[in-house]
Amino acid sequence: MLNLEEKLKNLPQKPGVYLMKNGEGQIIYVGKAINLRSRVRQYFQSSKSQSAKVYVLVENIKDFEYIITKNELEALVLECNLIKKHRPRYNVTLKDDKHYPYIKITLNESFPRVIIVREIIKDKGKYFGPFTDSKAVKQTIDLIRKIFPVRSCNKNIEKIAGKERPCLNAHINRCLAPCTGKVSKEEYADIIKDVSLFLEGKQQNLITELEEKMKRFSENLEFEKAADIRDQLEAVNKINEEQVAVSSRLEDLDIIAYEVSGKLVSVQIFFVRLGKIIGRENFFLSDIGESEADEIIDSFIKQYYNKAVYMPKNILVSTELEEKEIIEKWLSDKKGSKVKISIPYRGEKRKLMQMAKRNAAESLRLEVERTDKDKEKTTALMSELAVILDIPNNIHRIEAFDISNIQGVDNVGSMIVFEDGKPIKKHYRRFKIKGFEGQDDYASMREIIERRIIRGLEERGSIEDQNTEYKNGKFSKFPDIIFVDGGLGQINSIIPILEKYNLDIPVCGMVKDNRHRTRGLIYKGQEILLPWKSEIFKLIVRIQDEAHRFAITYHRSLMRKKVKKSVLDEIPGVGTARKNALLKHFKNIEEIKASSIDDLLSVESINKKVAENIINFFKN
Repeated sequence: MLNLEEKLKNLPQKPGVYLMKNGEGQIIYVGKAINLRSRVRQYFQSSKSQSAKVYVLVENIKDFEYIITKNELEALVLECNLIKKHRPRYNVTLKDDKHYPYIKITLNESFPRVIIVREIIKDKGKYFGPFTDSKAVKQTIDLIRKIFPVRSCNKNIEKIAGKERPCLNAHINRCLAPCTGKVSKEEYADIIKDVSLFLEGKQQNLITELEEKMKRFSENLEFEKAADIRDQLEAVNKINEEQVAVSSRLEDLDIIAYEVSGKLVSVQIFFVRLGKIIGRENFFLSDIGESEADEIIDSFIKQYYNKAVYMPKNILVSTELEEKEIIEKWLSDKKGSKVKISIPYRGEKRKLMQMAKRNAAESLRLEVERTDKDKEKTTALMSELAVILDIPNNIHRIEAFDISNIQGVDNVGSMIVFEDGKPIKKHYRRFKIKGFEGQDDYASMREIIERRIIRGLEERGSIEDQNTEYKNGKFSKFPDIIFVDGGLGQINSIIPILEKYNLDIPVCGMVKDNRHRTRGLIYKGQEILLPWKSEIFKLIVRIQDEAHRFAITYHRSLMRKKVKKSVLDEIPGVGTARKNALLKHFKNIEEIKASSIDDLLSVESINKKVAENIINFFKN
């Protein structure tokens, strides 16, 4: 393998993306370049002009790889996708962006629904978001269902049309009841079009359309329908009046401002549609290190608009961007028309930017206060646990283990990690039991504990100092205490393993009552009952439930894979890609069995012949 010096000499003078790696082979930074040779070499030149962040990054780079692209724009798109996939340590990243909800109109269905989803897939649906406030999203969905009579059930309307009675929602005018077969697709599509205008913030356009509909129904003497439209108009008008008019130019803008505190950044976006503020969102960026202002906003714009489903013509920012032109080109290509990024220096736009900055600062203040309070609370909780167990040292890291199987089949184990009372999901690990077949929970627990210890010692290189914190390696950081799901038998099964490797780590059992609910702890042969309303009891319950959830989820996933393989793989024309597409779309085998030809054809990569094969397979 070439060393770094040799690899630097062989770098091409072409555009592309580079991926920096640490000694463990983990990707720790992703960047793009017009000229790979020039850009990557800069990292390893004189450190006098380097920022503190770059200096620390270079210290950890042990290897790199690169991907050549056609041009800088293609490199930018690839960089965005790789940062999202790998979430490198030294890139500025959106905090937990994968969890943000979207509002989706299921246009892939004959009679679409309006639902909340957590990811965007290519299924012809129309998406709005992402949103950071889940509660506000649910309230928006509730409001839409009050104003517009769209269905909320997930029934297959094509199959049941005319065969079912209307539900309660239909009787209270909350649904057009397409299940009765009395509503045409065209009539229902008109309602969905209105919902779309509402979610796009185009209330004035919606009001105009509703007024025209009401007039048309009145002229046709359809007074009941006209009255329904009148009620919708009143609701939309009220919302329209509550929105703040900020511009007489009736333009669409996104205003992005930010504030920094330590390693946390609060980014506020104000959404202006047709001259009115229709909403705002606040996001947090983590791991900013010593990043400059332009890098912070640059990273946010790339990550946010890489998934955003609507893009305005104008984006206002508070600092000049080094990559402004290429980002504008990328956004314009995504939108299909010109997108401009600019800094407002005067007038109403400047005032809007100042308002966004004030709100970003307030969100940051509240987040810092909340974090500080949580830290104080969890520190006190860990101290209390140490006192209860009579452990002299502070408890910082807890590792909890559980076993899952069904009559000895597909034995698996889980390891979850809590640090300072909070789950650290990136440290969770799963194990397949390899040492034997059949059901033996004690042997299973011994195996996963020993494998975990061996891996940790291998990554450390020695066991001379088990309390040292190691940055690299998945298992190198050892716990202050081990929790196992079970009683004295489970504890006694793993004590010899710890002694074998000269590890002085306390082991505590989490016991349940005869109704399978957490009862207390077992430590040093004694059962410790905890007040069930206490915070420490709630923490133990949470740890035990999380260890069980993680183990059983893994076990179920293995079982599902077996089921998927034994059924779908037998259908002619259904390979791995089509099988995955079917299961992603329908969620389970039963839904695939109940699907129609049209349902199947709505799945990407499924053609008519394959759809017929699937239908015929499940008929026989």
